[in-house]
Amino acid sequence: MTKWNESSGTEFFLVGLFVHLSCPGLLVSALLIVYLLALAGNSLMILLIRTDSRLHTPMYFFLSQLSLMDLLFTSVVVPKVLIDYLLNTSTITPVGCGVQMFLVMTLGGGEGLLLGFMSYDRYVAVCHPLRYPLLMPQVKCRRMGIGACVGAAVVSLFNTVLTMCLPYCRTREVHHFLCEPPALLKLACVDVSVYEPAVFAISSFVILIPFLLILASYAHILLAILQMPSTGRWRKVAITCSSHLLVVHLYYGAAMLMYIRPSSQHSPGEDNILAVFYTVFTPMLNPLIYSLRNKEVTGALKKLFQEFWA
Repeated sequence: MTKWNESSGTEFFLVGLFVHLSCPGLLVSALLIVYLLALAGNSLMILLIRTDSRLHTPMYFFLSQLSLMDLLFTSVVVPKVLIDYLLNTSTITPVGCGVQMFLVMTLGGGEGLLLGFMSYDRYVAVCHPLRYPLLMPQVKCRRMGIGACVGAAVVSLFNTVLTMCLPYCRTREVHHFLCEPPALLKLACVDVSVYEPAVFAISSFVILIPFLLILASYAHILLAILQMPSTGRWRKVAITCSSHLLVVHLYYGAAMLMYIRPSSQHSPGEDNILAVFYTVFTPMLNPLIYSLRNKEVTGALKKLFQEFWA
């Protein structure tokens, strides 16, 4: 059988999101609405944080970078899915597949590292409030933000090159709606178990390390809150908020763990569900979970509306 990836003109065929639906129009409409909400929510968060001087703090710096990553993350995937449906096509070139794979893993991995840095920021703020300005200066925050992007890009480049250089000699149909290593490895005509240990080792840098940092940070936060000589109401609220953030971080980390499972344990249905979660719903929910419920952010939003209508 001919190794089709040796031909530069050969294309992949992305299937998996609408192929088994008798009436996909409803899902397409929902996908478009969620995507527009994600764009609006994250763009609004970036605008508020950039224009309101009261939000020029390390926490909101990380939130603005998270919103930017979410905005780019969902835009790498959703527009193509919608355009392919409208044009009744599902093809993507090998170059386009590699670029999409690199961007998805870079932005997703960058968010993982950024979430780890955010949990560390909250740990310093709660457990060392007097030393917070010294431990989290603006220069350090910027370096952490750049480091998250660079570290994720290096890991993504390795995984992308490794995946795209494998010989493919089976069907060109990728049972997924975006290019990801697990979906493409199923099409390789070599034993991919040789490559999976290397992929696991390099992926752990942007997945397991921030995952463990999040666990450790929020564990210290919960212990610190329990030891505070505060009122029962404040303690209850603080514990609830910390627990809520912990659950969100863990759930996001669990979704990212799909990249380090062996490709043989991936099913198209599971891949699609997880991918929809972290490429569509997570970018929409993050502004609500992390920011719009915050009094400082809602105050900045009211101020912006008052200035707009004045």
